[in-house]
Amino acid sequence: MAQHNWRDLICPKCHQLKSTCTCSAEPSATSKSTVVRVGRETKGRRGKGVTTISDLPLDASGLAELAARLKQRLGTGGAVKDGRIEIQGDHRDRIILELEGLGYRVKRAGG
Repeated sequence: MAQHNWRDLICPKCHQLKSTCTCSAEPSATSKSTVVRVGRETKGRRGKGVTTISDLPLDASGLAELAARLKQRLGTGGAVKDGRIEIQGDHRDRIILELEGLGYRVKRAGG
């Protein structure tokens, strides 16, 4: 019976087990022409603001994974609606840093 080294079972990027690693879902090289837009909206929310992330080059499951990751990192709620991510509160600066860390080109939308 061969013994496995623990380093063979753990992803070097995210330090999770390779069987539960999410690194493969992250964009390795996003298109230079793809720009993710991060903005803020208050319409239809009785004055409460949400941070919106749009123009992501991901499918529905990829959007849900990224939304879950951002919500966990920011400690807030949110949802995926109409092909974009909505995060409760004004977290534009932190979200821009997170997305740039994942390799996306990010532009701040709105004022």
